[in-house]
Amino acid sequence: MTDQTDALPVTIIDDEEDMRASIAQFLDLSGFAPQSFEEAAPALDAIDEDYPGVVISDVRMPGMDGLELLAELQRKDRDLPVIMITGHGDVAMAVEAMRAGAYDFIEKPFDPERLSDLVRRAATQRRLTIDNRLLRRELADGTVLLRRIMGDSPAVERLRATIMDYAHADAPVMIKGERGSGRSLAARALHAAGPQAGHPFLTLNCAAEPASHIEERVFSPDRSGNPPLLIAAGQGMVVFENVSALPARLQTRLGQTLSDGKMSDGAPIRCRIATIADEKVGEEVASGQFSPGLFYVLSALEIVTPPLREMGQDVLKLFEHYVDRFAQDYDTPRPDMSAEDAASLLAHDWPGNQRQLINIAERFVLRARQGTPTVRVVLGEEPAPEPSDARAAESGARPLKDHVEAFERLQIEAALRRHHGAIAPVMEELALPRRTLNEKMAKYGISRTDFV
Repeated sequence: MTDQTDALPVTIIDDEEDMRASIAQFLDLSGFAPQSFEEAAPALDAIDEDYPGVVISDVRMPGMDGLELLAELQRKDRDLPVIMITGHGDVAMAVEAMRAGAYDFIEKPFDPERLSDLVRRAATQRRLTIDNRLLRRELADGTVLLRRIMGDSPAVERLRATIMDYAHADAPVMIKGERGSGRSLAARALHAAGPQAGHPFLTLNCAAEPASHIEERVFSPDRSGNPPLLIAAGQGMVVFENVSALPARLQTRLGQTLSDGKMSDGAPIRCRIATIADEKVGEEVASGQFSPGLFYVLSALEIVTPPLREMGQDVLKLFEHYVDRFAQDYDTPRPDMSAEDAASLLAHDWPGNQRQLINIAERFVLRARQGTPTVRVVLGEEPAPEPSDARAAESGARPLKDHVEAFERLQIEAALRRHHGAIAPVMEELALPRRTLNEKMAKYGISRTDFV
Protein backbone atom coordinates (compact mmCIF):
# COMPACT_ATOMS: atom_id res chain seq x y z
CA MET A 1 0.00 0.00 0.00
CA THR A 2 1.05 3.60 -0.62
CA ASP A 3 2.20 5.94 2.14
CA GLN A 4 -0.89 8.16 2.21
CA THR A 5 0.98 11.04 3.81
CA ASP A 6 3.07 11.94 0.73
CA ALA A 7 1.02 10.47 -2.14
CA LEU A 8 -0.95 12.70 -4.48
CA PRO A 9 -4.67 12.74 -3.56
CA VAL A 10 -7.21 11.64 -6.19
CA THR A 11 -10.95 11.99 -5.61
CA ILE A 12 -13.07 9.33 -7.34
CA ILE A 13 -16.84 9.86 -7.80
CA ASP A 14 -18.88 7.01 -9.29
CA ASP A 15 -22.18 5.48 -8.25
CA GLU A 16 -20.99 1.98 -9.24
CA GLU A 17 -19.29 0.40 -6.23
CA ASP A 18 -17.22 -2.09 -8.25
CA MET A 19 -15.94 0.67 -10.54
CA ARG A 20 -14.99 2.88 -7.58
CA ALA A 21 -13.19 0.03 -5.85
CA SER A 22 -11.23 -1.10 -8.92
CA ILE A 23 -10.09 2.44 -9.80
CA ALA A 24 -9.12 3.15 -6.21
CA GLN A 25 -7.17 -0.11 -5.89
CA PHE A 26 -5.22 0.47 -9.09
CA LEU A 27 -4.41 4.09 -8.28
CA ASP A 28 -3.30 3.12 -4.79
CA LEU A 29 -0.90 0.54 -6.26
CA SER A 30 0.29 3.20 -8.72
CA GLY A 31 1.40 5.51 -5.92
CA PHE A 32 -1.64 7.77 -5.49
CA ALA A 33 -3.88 8.37 -2.48
CA PRO A 34 -7.44 7.74 -3.70
CA GLN A 35 -10.59 8.79 -1.87
CA SER A 36 -13.92 7.46 -3.17
CA PHE A 37 -17.45 8.90 -3.12
CA GLU A 38 -20.73 7.39 -4.27
CA GLU A 39 -22.33 10.78 -4.91
CA ALA A 40 -21.14 14.18 -6.09
CA ALA A 41 -22.40 16.32 -3.20
CA PRO A 42 -20.19 14.93 -0.40
CA ALA A 43 -17.18 14.94 -2.74
CA LEU A 44 -17.85 18.59 -3.51
CA ASP A 45 -17.81 19.40 0.20
CA ALA A 46 -14.42 17.67 0.60
CA ILE A 47 -12.68 19.63 -2.19
CA ASP A 48 -11.54 23.16 -1.47
CA GLU A 49 -9.99 25.86 -3.64
CA ASP A 50 -6.40 24.67 -3.12
CA TYR A 51 -7.09 20.94 -3.36
CA PRO A 52 -3.69 19.63 -4.49
CA GLY A 53 -4.89 16.61 -6.47
CA VAL A 54 -7.05 15.40 -9.34
CA VAL A 55 -10.76 14.56 -9.62
CA ILE A 56 -12.12 11.55 -11.54
CA SER A 57 -15.89 11.53 -12.05
CA ASP A 58 -18.43 9.45 -13.93
CA VAL A 59 -20.58 11.48 -16.32
CA ARG A 60 -23.88 9.78 -15.55
CA MET A 61 -24.80 9.66 -11.85
CA PRO A 62 -28.06 9.98 -9.92
CA GLY A 63 -28.69 13.36 -8.35
CA MET A 64 -25.90 15.70 -9.45
CA ASP A 65 -24.35 14.33 -12.66
CA GLY A 66 -20.78 14.78 -13.85
CA LEU A 67 -21.46 17.93 -15.86
CA GLU A 68 -23.18 19.63 -12.92
CA LEU A 69 -20.33 18.57 -10.64
CA LEU A 70 -17.80 20.00 -13.10
CA ALA A 71 -19.63 23.33 -13.12
CA GLU A 72 -19.64 23.47 -9.30
CA LEU A 73 -15.95 22.54 -9.10
CA GLN A 74 -15.08 25.25 -11.59
CA ARG A 75 -16.89 27.81 -9.45
CA LYS A 76 -14.45 26.85 -6.71
CA ASP A 77 -11.37 26.58 -8.91
CA ARG A 78 -11.31 26.82 -12.70
CA ASP A 79 -7.85 25.23 -12.83
CA LEU A 80 -8.76 22.03 -11.00
CA PRO A 81 -8.14 19.05 -13.36
CA VAL A 82 -11.24 16.87 -13.72
CA ILE A 83 -11.14 13.60 -15.71
CA MET A 84 -14.55 12.35 -16.86
CA ILE A 85 -15.45 8.65 -17.22
CA THR A 86 -18.02 7.94 -19.91
CA GLY A 87 -20.06 4.98 -21.05
CA HIS A 88 -20.24 3.89 -24.69
CA GLY A 89 -23.13 6.22 -25.49
CA ASP A 90 -21.93 9.23 -23.51
CA VAL A 91 -19.15 10.52 -25.76
CA ALA A 92 -21.23 13.56 -26.70
CA MET A 93 -21.54 14.46 -23.02
CA ALA A 94 -17.80 13.99 -22.60
CA VAL A 95 -17.10 16.37 -25.49
CA GLU A 96 -19.43 18.88 -23.86
CA ALA A 97 -17.50 18.45 -20.60
CA MET A 98 -14.23 19.12 -22.42
CA ARG A 99 -15.67 22.33 -23.84
CA ALA A 100 -16.77 23.27 -20.33
CA GLY A 101 -13.21 22.87 -19.01
CA ALA A 102 -12.70 19.19 -18.12
CA TYR A 103 -9.07 18.05 -18.31
CA ASP A 104 -9.85 14.94 -20.39
CA PHE A 105 -12.21 11.97 -20.61
CA ILE A 106 -11.80 8.22 -20.81
CA GLU A 107 -14.36 5.75 -22.18
CA LYS A 108 -15.44 2.50 -20.48
CA PRO A 109 -14.03 -0.09 -20.62
CA PHE A 110 -10.60 1.52 -20.31
CA ASP A 111 -7.00 0.47 -19.81
CA PRO A 112 -6.06 1.24 -16.18
CA GLU A 113 -2.55 2.21 -17.31
CA ARG A 114 -4.01 4.88 -19.57
CA LEU A 115 -6.04 6.28 -16.68
CA SER A 116 -2.92 6.29 -14.50
CA ASP A 117 -1.01 8.17 -17.19
CA LEU A 118 -3.83 10.72 -17.47
CA VAL A 119 -3.79 11.24 -13.71
CA ARG A 120 -0.02 11.74 -13.66
CA ARG A 121 -0.13 14.35 -16.41
CA ALA A 122 -3.03 16.13 -14.74
CA ALA A 123 -1.16 16.02 -11.43
CA THR A 124 1.88 17.68 -13.01
CA GLN A 125 -0.32 20.48 -14.31
CA ARG A 126 -1.99 20.82 -10.91
CA ARG A 127 1.34 21.05 -9.11
CA LEU A 128 2.47 23.88 -11.40
CA THR A 129 -0.80 25.70 -10.76
CA ILE A 130 -0.49 25.37 -6.97
CA ASP A 131 3.20 26.38 -7.05
CA ASN A 132 2.38 29.51 -9.07
CA ARG A 133 -0.36 30.44 -6.63
CA LEU A 134 1.95 30.01 -3.67
CA LEU A 135 4.57 32.15 -5.39
CA ARG A 136 2.06 34.92 -6.05
CA ARG A 137 0.93 34.78 -2.42
CA GLU A 138 4.53 34.88 -1.21
CA LEU A 139 5.22 37.93 -3.34
CA ALA A 140 2.22 39.60 -1.69
CA ASP A 141 3.00 38.43 1.85
CA GLY A 142 6.09 39.89 3.43
CA THR A 143 6.18 37.44 6.34
CA VAL A 144 6.03 34.43 4.01
CA LEU A 145 8.65 35.91 1.72
CA LEU A 146 10.94 36.58 4.68
CA ARG A 147 10.76 32.88 5.55
CA ARG A 148 12.28 32.15 2.14
CA ILE A 149 15.43 33.80 3.46
CA MET A 150 16.35 30.55 5.20
CA GLY A 151 18.75 30.01 8.05
CA ASP A 152 19.30 30.43 11.78
CA SER A 153 22.83 31.85 11.76
CA PRO A 154 23.38 35.28 13.35
CA ALA A 155 24.11 36.73 9.89
CA VAL A 156 20.74 35.60 8.50
CA GLU A 157 18.86 36.65 11.64
CA ARG A 158 20.40 40.13 11.30
CA LEU A 159 19.38 40.27 7.64
CA ARG A 160 15.74 39.43 8.38
CA ALA A 161 15.64 41.88 11.30
CA THR A 162 17.12 44.67 9.18
CA ILE A 163 14.62 44.07 6.38
CA MET A 164 11.75 44.29 8.86
CA ASP A 165 13.20 47.45 10.41
CA TYR A 166 13.63 49.18 7.04
CA ALA A 167 10.43 47.91 5.40
CA HIS A 168 8.29 50.77 6.69
CA ALA A 169 10.84 53.52 6.07
CA ASP A 170 10.62 55.83 3.05
CA ALA A 171 14.33 56.44 2.46
CA PRO A 172 16.19 54.81 -0.45
CA VAL A 173 17.97 51.61 0.51
CA MET A 174 21.08 50.05 -0.98
CA ILE A 175 21.31 46.25 -0.85
CA LYS A 176 24.97 45.25 -0.93
CA GLY A 177 26.53 41.84 -1.15
CA GLU A 178 28.38 39.33 -3.26
CA ARG A 179 26.76 37.93 -6.39
CA GLY A 180 24.54 34.97 -5.61
CA SER A 181 24.01 35.98 -1.99
CA GLY A 182 20.26 36.68 -2.32
CA ARG A 183 20.20 40.42 -2.96
CA SER A 184 17.18 40.24 -5.29
CA LEU A 185 15.25 38.12 -2.77
CA ALA A 186 16.06 40.67 -0.06
CA ALA A 187 14.69 43.45 -2.31
CA ARG A 188 11.44 41.54 -2.87
CA ALA A 189 11.11 40.82 0.85
CA LEU A 190 11.68 44.51 1.63
CA HIS A 191 8.90 45.43 -0.80
CA ALA A 192 6.49 42.75 0.41
CA ALA A 193 6.99 43.51 4.11
CA GLY A 194 6.26 47.23 3.81
CA PRO A 195 3.43 49.53 2.75
CA GLN A 196 4.49 49.14 -0.90
CA ALA A 197 3.17 45.56 -0.92
CA GLY A 198 0.35 45.27 -3.44
CA HIS A 199 1.82 48.11 -5.52
CA PRO A 200 4.16 47.60 -8.51
CA PHE A 201 7.62 46.11 -8.03
CA LEU A 202 9.71 47.23 -11.01
CA THR A 203 13.37 46.42 -11.72
CA LEU A 204 15.86 48.00 -14.10
CA ASN A 205 19.27 46.54 -14.90
CA CYS A 206 21.34 49.55 -15.97
CA ALA A 207 23.95 47.34 -17.62
CA ALA A 208 21.48 45.41 -19.78
CA GLU A 209 20.37 48.18 -22.16
CA PRO A 210 21.95 51.15 -23.96
CA ALA A 211 22.06 54.27 -21.79
CA SER A 212 19.78 56.14 -24.21
CA HIS A 213 17.04 53.51 -23.79
CA ILE A 214 17.38 53.60 -20.02
CA GLU A 215 17.16 57.40 -19.98
CA GLU A 216 13.94 57.29 -22.02
CA ARG A 217 12.47 54.55 -19.85
CA VAL A 218 13.24 56.32 -16.55
CA PHE A 219 12.37 59.89 -17.48
CA SER A 220 10.01 59.82 -20.50
CA PRO A 221 6.64 58.30 -21.44
CA ASP A 222 6.92 55.36 -23.83
CA ARG A 223 5.53 55.32 -27.38
CA SER A 224 2.14 54.17 -26.12
CA GLY A 225 1.92 57.11 -23.73
CA ASN A 226 2.60 55.08 -20.59
CA PRO A 227 4.32 57.13 -17.86
CA PRO A 228 8.06 56.89 -17.16
CA LEU A 229 9.31 54.24 -14.78
CA LEU A 230 9.54 56.46 -11.69
CA ILE A 231 5.90 57.48 -12.14
CA ALA A 232 4.57 54.13 -13.41
CA ALA A 233 5.68 52.49 -10.14
CA GLY A 234 3.14 54.61 -8.27
CA GLN A 235 3.54 53.92 -4.55
CA GLY A 236 5.46 50.72 -5.21
CA MET A 237 9.19 50.12 -5.52
CA VAL A 238 11.78 50.60 -8.26
CA VAL A 239 14.96 48.54 -7.98
CA PHE A 240 18.06 49.66 -9.86
CA GLU A 241 20.85 47.19 -10.59
CA ASN A 242 24.37 48.04 -11.81
CA VAL A 243 23.80 51.80 -11.54
CA SER A 244 27.54 52.41 -11.94
CA ALA A 245 27.20 51.23 -15.55
CA LEU A 246 25.33 54.47 -16.41
CA PRO A 247 27.35 57.31 -17.94
CA ALA A 248 28.27 60.16 -15.57
CA ARG A 249 25.76 62.57 -17.10
CA LEU A 250 22.86 60.16 -16.54
CA GLN A 251 24.01 59.35 -12.99
CA THR A 252 23.97 63.07 -12.21
CA ARG A 253 20.49 63.49 -13.68
CA LEU A 254 19.12 60.51 -11.75
CA GLY A 255 20.64 61.75 -8.49
CA GLN A 256 19.22 65.24 -8.95
CA THR A 257 15.75 63.94 -9.85
CA LEU A 258 15.60 61.65 -6.82
CA SER A 259 16.89 64.43 -4.55
CA ASP A 260 14.17 66.78 -5.83
CA GLY A 261 11.49 64.08 -5.43
CA LYS A 262 9.81 65.10 -8.68
CA MET A 263 10.17 64.81 -12.44
CA SER A 264 11.10 67.66 -14.75
CA ASP A 265 7.40 68.35 -15.40
CA GLY A 266 6.75 68.63 -11.64
CA ALA A 267 5.10 65.20 -11.24
CA PRO A 268 5.91 63.91 -7.71
CA ILE A 269 7.84 60.66 -7.31
CA ARG A 270 5.97 58.50 -4.79
CA CYS A 271 7.78 55.18 -5.24
CA ARG A 272 10.49 53.86 -2.98
CA ILE A 273 13.95 53.35 -4.47
CA ALA A 274 16.15 50.33 -3.83
CA THR A 275 19.54 49.63 -5.37
CA ILE A 276 21.36 46.31 -5.72
CA ALA A 277 25.10 46.88 -5.55
CA ASP A 278 28.32 44.89 -5.41
CA GLU A 279 30.03 44.53 -2.04
CA LYS A 280 32.93 46.58 -3.47
CA VAL A 281 30.73 49.54 -4.40
CA GLY A 282 32.93 51.77 -2.22
CA GLU A 283 35.83 51.17 -4.61
CA GLU A 284 33.63 52.22 -7.55
CA VAL A 285 32.82 55.47 -5.73
CA ALA A 286 36.49 56.09 -4.93
CA SER A 287 37.53 55.51 -8.54
CA GLY A 288 34.84 57.85 -9.89
CA GLN A 289 32.94 55.09 -11.69
CA PHE A 290 29.98 55.58 -9.33
CA SER A 291 28.99 59.23 -8.79
CA PRO A 292 29.41 60.09 -5.08
CA GLY A 293 26.35 62.34 -5.26
CA LEU A 294 24.15 59.54 -6.59
CA PHE A 295 25.69 57.00 -4.21
CA TYR A 296 24.82 59.08 -1.13
CA VAL A 297 21.25 59.58 -2.41
CA LEU A 298 20.77 55.85 -2.98
CA SER A 299 22.48 54.61 0.21
CA ALA A 300 20.53 56.47 2.90
CA LEU A 301 19.92 52.99 4.35
CA GLU A 302 22.01 49.88 3.74
CA ILE A 303 21.25 46.16 3.84
CA VAL A 304 24.11 43.66 3.52
CA THR A 305 23.35 40.11 2.37
CA PRO A 306 25.83 37.69 3.98
CA PRO A 307 28.04 35.42 1.85
CA LEU A 308 27.39 31.72 2.25
CA ARG A 309 30.75 31.10 3.94
CA GLU A 310 29.59 33.27 6.88
CA MET A 311 26.35 31.34 7.41
CA GLY A 312 27.86 28.41 9.33
CA GLN A 313 25.61 25.37 9.63
CA ASP A 314 22.91 27.08 7.55
CA VAL A 315 24.87 25.72 4.58
CA LEU A 316 23.68 22.23 5.49
CA LYS A 317 20.04 23.32 5.87
CA LEU A 318 20.08 25.11 2.54
CA PHE A 319 21.71 22.14 0.82
CA GLU A 320 19.13 19.74 2.29
CA HIS A 321 16.32 22.06 1.14
CA TYR A 322 17.53 22.17 -2.45
CA VAL A 323 18.30 18.45 -2.56
CA ASP A 324 14.70 17.80 -1.47
CA ARG A 325 13.40 20.18 -4.12
CA PHE A 326 15.44 18.70 -6.98
CA ALA A 327 14.61 15.14 -5.93
CA GLN A 328 10.93 16.06 -6.29
CA ASP A 329 11.49 17.91 -9.56
CA TYR A 330 13.30 14.94 -11.11
CA ASP A 331 10.99 12.38 -9.47
CA THR A 332 13.94 10.47 -8.04
CA PRO A 333 14.72 9.13 -4.53
CA ARG A 334 16.37 11.69 -2.32
CA PRO A 335 20.06 10.81 -1.82
CA ASP A 336 21.34 10.68 1.75
CA MET A 337 24.21 12.88 2.88
CA SER A 338 27.18 11.42 4.74
CA ALA A 339 29.31 12.95 7.47
CA GLU A 340 32.03 13.44 4.86
CA ASP A 341 29.53 15.32 2.65
CA ALA A 342 28.56 17.59 5.55
CA ALA A 343 32.21 18.32 6.33
CA SER A 344 32.91 19.15 2.67
CA LEU A 345 29.97 21.56 2.54
CA LEU A 346 31.05 23.33 5.73
CA ALA A 347 34.70 23.58 4.64
CA HIS A 348 34.04 24.88 1.11
CA ASP A 349 34.64 28.57 0.42
CA TRP A 350 31.52 29.01 -1.82
CA PRO A 351 32.77 31.79 -4.12
CA GLY A 352 29.46 31.54 -6.03
CA ASN A 353 27.37 31.69 -2.83
CA GLN A 354 23.83 30.32 -2.94
CA ARG A 355 23.73 30.09 -6.72
CA GLN A 356 26.69 27.73 -6.59
CA LEU A 357 25.11 25.76 -3.74
CA ILE A 358 21.91 25.30 -5.77
CA ASN A 359 23.92 24.02 -8.75
CA ILE A 360 25.84 21.57 -6.56
CA ALA A 361 22.60 20.29 -4.97
CA GLU A 362 21.11 19.65 -8.42
CA ARG A 363 24.22 17.78 -9.57
CA PHE A 364 24.24 15.78 -6.33
CA VAL A 365 20.69 14.59 -7.03
CA LEU A 366 21.36 13.80 -10.70
CA ARG A 367 24.56 11.87 -9.94
CA ALA A 368 22.63 9.77 -7.42
CA ARG A 369 20.95 8.10 -10.40
CA GLN A 370 24.35 6.71 -11.45
CA GLY A 371 25.43 5.56 -8.02
CA THR A 372 26.19 6.95 -4.58
CA PRO A 373 27.48 10.50 -5.06
CA THR A 374 29.72 12.48 -2.74
CA VAL A 375 29.69 16.23 -2.35
CA ARG A 376 33.46 16.33 -2.73
CA VAL A 377 33.29 14.69 -6.17
CA VAL A 378 30.47 16.98 -7.27
CA LEU A 379 32.37 20.03 -6.09
CA GLY A 380 35.41 18.79 -7.99
CA GLU A 381 33.47 18.90 -11.25
CA GLU A 382 33.31 22.69 -10.98
CA PRO A 383 36.83 24.04 -10.42
CA ALA A 384 36.71 27.07 -8.16
CA PRO A 385 39.38 29.74 -7.58
CA GLU A 386 41.82 28.90 -4.81
CA PRO A 387 40.62 30.59 -1.63
CA SER A 388 42.71 33.37 -0.22
CA ASP A 389 44.93 32.60 2.77
CA ALA A 390 42.48 34.45 5.04
CA ARG A 391 39.50 32.48 3.74
CA ALA A 392 41.40 29.22 3.88
CA ALA A 393 42.32 29.90 7.48
CA GLU A 394 38.70 30.77 8.24
CA SER A 395 37.32 27.65 6.55
CA GLY A 396 39.88 25.47 8.29
CA ALA A 397 39.37 27.07 11.66
CA ARG A 398 36.25 25.07 12.52
CA PRO A 399 37.11 22.35 15.04
CA LEU A 400 36.07 18.74 14.47
CA LYS A 401 33.45 19.11 17.22
CA ASP A 402 31.55 21.65 15.08
CA HIS A 403 31.46 19.28 12.11
CA VAL A 404 30.27 16.39 14.28
CA GLU A 405 27.52 18.47 15.89
CA ALA A 406 26.40 19.86 12.54
CA PHE A 407 26.10 16.37 11.08
CA GLU A 408 24.35 15.05 14.21
CA ARG A 409 21.76 17.83 14.02
CA LEU A 410 21.29 17.18 10.31
CA GLN A 411 20.62 13.46 10.88
CA ILE A 412 18.09 14.10 13.67
CA GLU A 413 16.21 16.65 11.55
CA ALA A 414 16.25 14.31 8.53
CA ALA A 415 14.86 11.43 10.59
CA LEU A 416 12.12 13.64 12.07
CA ARG A 417 11.24 14.78 8.57
CA ARG A 418 11.02 11.21 7.28
CA HIS A 419 8.79 10.15 10.19
CA HIS A 420 6.74 13.38 10.25
CA GLY A 421 7.73 14.26 13.80
CA ALA A 422 6.98 10.85 15.34
CA ILE A 423 9.55 10.24 18.09
CA ALA A 424 9.40 6.43 18.43
CA PRO A 425 10.51 5.57 14.87
CA VAL A 426 13.24 8.25 15.08
CA MET A 427 14.57 6.62 18.27
CA GLU A 428 14.58 3.25 16.50
CA GLU A 429 16.24 4.56 13.32
CA LEU A 430 18.99 6.44 15.15
CA ALA A 431 19.36 3.82 17.92
CA LEU A 432 18.98 6.48 20.61
CA PRO A 433 17.10 6.19 23.92
CA ARG A 434 14.37 8.78 24.41
CA ARG A 435 16.30 10.75 27.04
CA THR A 436 19.39 11.07 24.83
CA LEU A 437 17.28 12.09 21.82
CA ASN A 438 15.41 14.68 23.90
CA GLU A 439 18.68 16.12 25.20
CA LYS A 440 20.14 16.42 21.72
CA MET A 441 16.97 18.00 20.35
CA ALA A 442 17.03 20.55 23.19
CA LYS A 443 20.73 21.21 22.59
CA TYR A 444 20.18 21.97 18.90
CA GLY A 445 16.86 23.77 19.34
CA ILE A 446 14.93 21.14 17.34
CA SER A 447 11.15 20.92 17.85
CA ARG A 448 9.27 17.87 16.63
CA THR A 449 6.21 20.04 15.94
CA ASP A 450 8.10 21.61 13.01
CA PHE A 451 8.01 18.23 11.26
CA VAL A 452 4.47 17.08 12.05
